[in-house]
Amino acid sequence: MSLHTFHIPVMGLAFTIDTPIKVAHYGINSVISIIEDTLIEKVRKVYSKKHDVPYIPIKDQDEDSRATRITTYLNLVKKIVDEKINKFRQSCSLTEALHYLDLLPDQSDIKQGFLKLKTKGSADDIIHYARSHAQPGTIDVNIMTKLDKVNYEKGKPLPSIYKDAHASVRGFAYSDLNSSLVLSAGLNPALYSYLSNFDDFYPDQNGAFKKKIILKVSDYRSAMIQGKFLAKKGLWVSEFRIESGLNCGGHAFGTEGHLMGPILEEFKNKRASLTQSIYDVYQEALIEKGHAQLSEIPALKVTAQGGVGTANEHSFLLNYYKLDAIGWGSPFLLVPEATCVDSHTRDLIKNAKEDDLYLSGISPLGVPFNNLRSNTKDQEKQQVAAQGKPGSPCVKKHLSFNTEFTEKPICTASRKYQHLKIKELKDHGLVAQDYEKAYKKITEKACICTGLGTSFLIENKIDTKQEGNGVSVCPGPNMAYFDKNVSLKKMVDHIYGRANIISRKDRPHMFMKELGLYLDQLKKMVDEFLNEGTTKTEKKIQAFIFNMKDGINYYQHLLGRKLNLPGPEAHAFFDFLEVAQERIDRLATKSHIKICV
Repeated sequence: MSLHTFHIPVMGLAFTIDTPIKVAHYGINSVISIIEDTLIEKVRKVYSKKHDVPYIPIKDQDEDSRATRITTYLNLVKKIVDEKINKFRQSCSLTEALHYLDLLPDQSDIKQGFLKLKTKGSADDIIHYARSHAQPGTIDVNIMTKLDKVNYEKGKPLPSIYKDAHASVRGFAYSDLNSSLVLSAGLNPALYSYLSNFDDFYPDQNGAFKKKIILKVSDYRSAMIQGKFLAKKGLWVSEFRIESGLNCGGHAFGTEGHLMGPILEEFKNKRASLTQSIYDVYQEALIEKGHAQLSEIPALKVTAQGGVGTANEHSFLLNYYKLDAIGWGSPFLLVPEATCVDSHTRDLIKNAKEDDLYLSGISPLGVPFNNLRSNTKDQEKQQVAAQGKPGSPCVKKHLSFNTEFTEKPICTASRKYQHLKIKELKDHGLVAQDYEKAYKKITEKACICTGLGTSFLIENKIDTKQEGNGVSVCPGPNMAYFDKNVSLKKMVDHIYGRANIISRKDRPHMFMKELGLYLDQLKKMVDEFLNEGTTKTEKKIQAFIFNMKDGINYYQHLLGRKLNLPGPEAHAFFDFLEVAQERIDRLATKSHIKICV
């Protein structure tokens, strides 16, 4: 059982790569990205030295080096966290005990017991209480399922088990961790099937799982499809982690106009049937695979994340939608005790306003990517383009999927691809304005393989000759309202309503912010339709508008009175809903698209 009602999601490649080492001994769950094994190897070297653990390099040419690096690092993280929690249980001071207990949510049974003890117990009583209730947070790991590039040896493709995501799964499965694998970015049938090869994902004789599966999803339909797919393989989903399509950090997998509130309402109303239908499929699969059936349905949690910024929003999501926990991502970029961000980038994040945080096309995956203006990776990219050498050296090759010009896939952010693409562009004989537009679209792509991992190297004074010094960072739009570095204690107090770290008075409610982002997305779709639209695009916009209107109606009539917002905030919320309705109607009129009713 988790001590806290929040978790820290994965952020970039490096920003949370050592977060469990920093916060797990406080009972806080967090997530590491395990897709970039060369970075992981460098992090392992740093922490081996810090904790006096022998370090034996794992070289590229070593057998199954990618998976081995991941396994070895995760085992080291577990070792460090175990040592920290054991030391706390054996010898924590009164100050340490009070700090640990003060972090807990006030509503928890452990915190309530502490508050009673605090009034009449001795220092020794408090220390003993803290030691006896201490438990570590989970060391969870994340894999973007689509980052499953084929790898080569001497020019020949290796078997599928050596693909990037497959090797990452193997690295986690072979580790000593008792935690969860977070799968994001959608269904990858081959990868999901590969999970069934590892015993740790199956229940033991007591129905417990050593390795659990968390699916990051955008809506109920996706949860049902992916949950049943895995269940047919004999794999149980222990948690559906619902993320806002646009009001989040990193890659933005927007929905077709489906808003967060209605999505959560559907999960709330159908949670029991979702669980039962997946369980029925799961039981049959266990029999087919020769495993004993379970006597009861395993736990299936539902959590949410994306744009949460106040204690009121946090508690509302937990209490109204009956969620098990809430993810707080981007705000933790301003908590040095929890995340790894170099000082220059942290200052950029701290000073960012709404216009500095935007949805970009920099990702080679072709998926919209939240970006921060003036980040050093983009500056580096622009400088080399100005020198007539657009693109980046492809050092990591994790995003090499394009075969437009080559038989072997290459990355669209690479110098090789951009050289070939620009050469093709020149042959088209476009007018200057059209050429410039196309050129910018090509050179916008950035090497996020290196950029999202550089912060750790800079902060730990590790040579960046191979990767370069440029840092990519991908905070969500919510980051505009957080403007100062804070301690872990201060951030946790903010989450639980014991403090407030937002100085601005104009922060919109998370549901309003997301609605605004979808309105911007709709405007972009309409503009593109007017320029070069097709019947297919028209139908897509019709569905988008229908779903947005349905969401606005939900907020106006079903949810509004239950939000329990203070007077001015309630007025702002409902006024914005009216404005949103009007904007949608104007866009529909502008595009001559008939709105479905």
